[in-house]
Amino acid sequence: MTERSSPLSLSRRRLLVTTAAAGAAAIFASTTSFTPALSADDPRNGGDITFLIDSLGDTWIPNNSAISSFQGHIWGHVTDKLVYVDADGKVSPWLAERWEQNDDATQFTLHLKSGVTFSDGTPLDASAVVANLDIWYAGRKSEGINPIGLFPKTYDHAETVDAATVKVFFKKPTLGFIPTLGYHGSILISPKTIAAPAAQQADLSKTSGSGPYVVDSWKEGDFVTLTRREDYNWGPAAVGHTGPAFLDTITYKLVSEPSLRVASVQSGQADIAYNASPQELQSLKEEGFTIATPRYLGFVNGWAINTKLAPYDDVKVRQALQAGINRQEIIDTVYTSDWKLATSFVQSNVPGATDHGDLLAYDPDKAEKLLDEAGWVKGANGIRTKDGKPLSLTLHSNPYLATSKSIDELIAQQLGKLGWKIDIRAYDVVTYGQKVTYGGPAVPAYEVTRSFIDAGTVASILTNANNGENWFALGESDAKLNELRDRIAGAGSVEIRNPLLDELQKYVLEQGYFIPRTQIVQRIYVQSPRLTGETYNGVAYASYYTATISD
Repeated sequence: MTERSSPLSLSRRRLLVTTAAAGAAAIFASTTSFTPALSADDPRNGGDITFLIDSLGDTWIPNNSAISSFQGHIWGHVTDKLVYVDADGKVSPWLAERWEQNDDATQFTLHLKSGVTFSDGTPLDASAVVANLDIWYAGRKSEGINPIGLFPKTYDHAETVDAATVKVFFKKPTLGFIPTLGYHGSILISPKTIAAPAAQQADLSKTSGSGPYVVDSWKEGDFVTLTRREDYNWGPAAVGHTGPAFLDTITYKLVSEPSLRVASVQSGQADIAYNASPQELQSLKEEGFTIATPRYLGFVNGWAINTKLAPYDDVKVRQALQAGINRQEIIDTVYTSDWKLATSFVQSNVPGATDHGDLLAYDPDKAEKLLDEAGWVKGANGIRTKDGKPLSLTLHSNPYLATSKSIDELIAQQLGKLGWKIDIRAYDVVTYGQKVTYGGPAVPAYEVTRSFIDAGTVASILTNANNGENWFALGESDAKLNELRDRIAGAGSVEIRNPLLDELQKYVLEQGYFIPRTQIVQRIYVQSPRLTGETYNGVAYASYYTATISD
């Protein structure tokens, strides 16, 4: 669970740092894996870094954990991808050196880089890629190995042409296939790992990837230490380096308290603190620490509304909810100028995103009028009722976003003035996953913190077509939404698809199916100035493959 953040004076914060640093020293004193490494002959090489993180999830099965906001950091160093996608959505070659597609985007041919191997010695060849594509699509549900959520549901099969060439077939046009190969769930693992049962896949030390680091040691719920792979020579050209990593080791250490993570970086006990309070960032910048707040490609932070649950089956109530949120106040109160107003339900840096900010303007008078028209009458206590029932909304704060509960509390105040009765519930990561689902019978509004690489995947997961996720519990009931979904899915070029994406964004917002809050910065990094050269990809993960650390 998270607590509401508040600004700290510099003197108070330094007192907190001093106290927290004592706790940090106790944590690190008992951990032998954090001793400094000796410098290598090359001044760019060598050194160990420690990354303090707030969770390490509940499983290491690759398909189930690679898309986690926490475990994705580790997978990004242990495994590679077929393509690289940068923060602007630009796709460039990685282990797929080049590719072709047919005119209707139903067949793709991938040409693979030669000489690549997994850490178990298995070649990363065409048959290995086919094995990965198959499990990304289907998983092995009977064993608890899930499909990758945003992998195209239109996938039919893949086959080897020769050792370095794969041909991939889709049932319908799938323009977003190539970009999705750079999605953080699309990690390449050894066929030996894929063939292993789920219980063995859950042992991180037994997973073999082709990445620049391998797992040296790990302890469940405590830490993961990665060590450099000396024979690595196939990094993405887009980051300016292809050979072995420069750093010797990277250790991810679980420290649940945000102030302790930050204090450990300030005291030199660690090098990176993940998910600091936004309101501390400016003072940390002034102290000389490196602050990164990269936006990922994906959905904005907001709510997918369950239209099966009353009163949110009424479009006027949904529209009142859309107009009743003061989004600028969220940024001014909870965040800083690093955050941006939502202008759609997808981030503005996504190729194909369009500006519909006018539909998200704060207009309490409009909201009141809509609620009046819908028959909700404000009582003496300020709560609106209809047929003896209060206008209520239960919010489940998303534990993957440190500021989620603070935003919920502020929105509760805003909507309370309009007559809503708001109940806020907050769970840890594991419990949240068990209790809170899209369209769940007790979940009127599911908070989204979700990345994707290609906007073409959006339409299908919003509905239930092709095993989509049916975010708004509409099934096939909304003919216009389904028509847009099918036309977007069938588009053979971005020129055809982009106007349809624009229409989809406008329609979803007008109907109040998705209620944006802010554009999302889900991953906040506070970093020692000694550490430089890190990169951030299209889903805002920090990679330390090209990083170096000074004395």
